[in-house]
Amino acid sequence: MTAPNLVLPAPAKLNLFLHIVGQRDDGYHNLETLFQFLDYGDSLSFWYTQTGTISLEPNLPGVAQEDNLIVKAATALLPFRSSLTAGVHIELNKYLPMGGGLGGGSSDAATVLLALNELWQLKLSHQQLADIGLALGADVPIFVHGYAALARGVGEQLVPMTPAEAWYLVVHPGVAISTAEIFGHPNLPRNTKPLASNHVVWSDCHNDCEQLVESLYPQVAQARLWLLEYAPSRMTGTGACLFAAFASKATAERALAKLPSKFSGFVAQGKNISPAHQALNAQLAN
Repeated sequence: MTAPNLVLPAPAKLNLFLHIVGQRDDGYHNLETLFQFLDYGDSLSFWYTQTGTISLEPNLPGVAQEDNLIVKAATALLPFRSSLTAGVHIELNKYLPMGGGLGGGSSDAATVLLALNELWQLKLSHQQLADIGLALGADVPIFVHGYAALARGVGEQLVPMTPAEAWYLVVHPGVAISTAEIFGHPNLPRNTKPLASNHVVWSDCHNDCEQLVESLYPQVAQARLWLLEYAPSRMTGTGACLFAAFASKATAERALAKLPSKFSGFVAQGKNISPAHQALNAQLAN
């Protein structure tokens, strides 16, 4: 096969905190959360085709092609093509765990939207792509816009932020957690007082999902207790991954070297501009 037209990362995200400030009549929750990207994630390769169709390799275990967010994102852009023969073949290198709270599926979808906007010359704005992405998942818009942000609403109301680009140790406890399960649980706190302003110290905040998840999945509690030996730790999103900030890459890697074998993990740096946007701009400049 010829070289791909584009190769782009689909970076992980962290929710540096996650407050649930209410539940809406439609069942969705109003959130306040601080998103930051990581320089670690999946990778997607794109080949422009003239088949008029979308193909993806490999299949994800347990996920039907039509349910895959990559295919859904590409399909959502089909009506915007100027040529019905424009198609794409996509290959996914999957590194982020499913059900880990790192936004892997949403990030994959956003990278597809950004890539096909260029490959198919759709000329859609980031806001238009984000609106399309919101129908795929609440976290897709943050990846489309590509900047660290304080998010409100269901995650679509974004205020740009610049938290310190720390080095993080991210630990996966070995369980997959359904976001729908956690947000639908009757014991989830839903009444945290909204922030008084956008000036927030994220380490002074918390994750409203953490206590519930740890009660349902003891492995998450065990992993966080281990990580607490090295630095203040917190769960990202609805779990299952935990993270802790370190002063340097070396100190994070020293902790990672002591990670119990029943867990997995990686070290990555926080990024306030999405690596997907940086890579896309670099490839378009060449």
